[in-house]
Amino acid sequence: MIQKLRFTETKNSEFYPVLKERVENYFKENNISKNANLAIWSKITFFLGSFVVLYTLMISNRFNHFEMLILAILLGMFAAFIGFNVAHDAIHGSLSENPTINKIFSIVFNVLGANPYMWSITHNVVHHTYTNIPGHDEDIEVAPGLIRLSPEDKLKPVHKYQHFYAFLLYGFASLSWVFRKDYVKFFQKKIGNYDNSNHPKKEYFNLFFYKALYYALFIVIPLIVLNVTWWQFLIGFVCMHLAEGLVLGLVFQLAHVVEGTTFPSPNEEGNIVDDWAAHQMKTTANFDSKNPIVNFFCGGLNMQVEHHLFPKICHIHYTNIAHIVRETAEEFNLPYIENKTFGSALVSHYKMLKKFGKDDYAIYKNELKLVSSSI
Repeated sequence: MIQKLRFTETKNSEFYPVLKERVENYFKENNISKNANLAIWSKITFFLGSFVVLYTLMISNRFNHFEMLILAILLGMFAAFIGFNVAHDAIHGSLSENPTINKIFSIVFNVLGANPYMWSITHNVVHHTYTNIPGHDEDIEVAPGLIRLSPEDKLKPVHKYQHFYAFLLYGFASLSWVFRKDYVKFFQKKIGNYDNSNHPKKEYFNLFFYKALYYALFIVIPLIVLNVTWWQFLIGFVCMHLAEGLVLGLVFQLAHVVEGTTFPSPNEEGNIVDDWAAHQMKTTANFDSKNPIVNFFCGGLNMQVEHHLFPKICHIHYTNIAHIVRETAEEFNLPYIENKTFGSALVSHYKMLKKFGKDDYAIYKNELKLVSSSI
C-alpha cells in the first residue's frame, strides 16, 4: 500500500519564497507577461502548420514509398514537437491568461493520440509533485520489468543489458500511449499517491471519442486513400511512432535520469526529508540550455529545472530566469544540475542505465557469493 507522502521543512525551506519573489520582480520590472509572446505564437503556427502540411502531403498519393516513409518519420517528430511546444504549455495553463485559450490548445494533444485530461493528472499533478520518488512518480516506470530507472525497482537479470536496448524501447512509448497507456491510467484507481477513482462523465466520452478520431485520421483514412498494402502502411505507421516515441523518451529521460539527480524514498513516517522546491532541484536536470536550436524544438523541456519550479510560466521565458534560479540555488547551497550539451546528457543517461542495470546486478551477485561463502 502506498503511503501518504509529505514533504518536510528544512533549512532550505526559504529557498522557494525568495526565488519566487525574485522571479516575480523580474517580470514586474521588465513589464513582461509570464505567458506566451509573439515568438511563441509564431512557433505554434510553424509546428501546427508543418504538421498539417506533412499529413496532407503524406495522404496525397503523390510520392513513392520511400518518400512517404520519410514524411511519416517527420510527421512523428513534429507530433512530439507539438507536444513540447503547444500542448505542454497549454495543459499547464501557461500559454495564456485565458483558460479558454489554454483549453482550446490542449485539445491538440488528442490529435497526437494522447489524452490531455490524463496527462494533466499523471504529469501536472503526480510527476511535478513526486518527481523521481519510486512508487509515486510513474514517469520513471518506463516499460516495467524491462527498464530499471531507480534503485528501488526490482532488479532482474535482463537489466544487465538495458543500456543497450532501452533506447529502442523508448521508441515504443508513443505506440503505447495511443493504444494502451491512457486507457490503463484512466481506469487505474490510484496513480502514485493520487486518488484516480472518480472522473467527470464527459472525460469518459472525450477519451473514447478522441481516440476514435485519431484512429480514423491516422489508420482508417490512410488505408482508404493511399495506394499501399496493409503491411506497407504498418511499416510507415510504426516508423512514425518510433520517431515520435524516441524524441519524447529522450527529452523526458534526460531531464531526470542522469548523473547527479536523486531518487529519494519516503522515511518510515511517510515523509520526504526535504521541502518540495529543494526536492525539485535535486531530482531535475537541464541540458543544452544555451543552444537556441534545442530550445526552439524542445519547448523548454531541456530546461526542466525552471519548468518544475515555475510550470505556470511559459517556456519562452526560461532562458531569462535561469540565472536567477542558478544564483539563488547557490545561495542556499542547493544543486543546479545541468549537462552542457545534448550529447553529454545522453552519455550521462547511458551511464545511469548501466548503473541501475549491469553495475547493480554485479553488486547483487557479489553479495550473493559472500552470503553463500559465509554459510
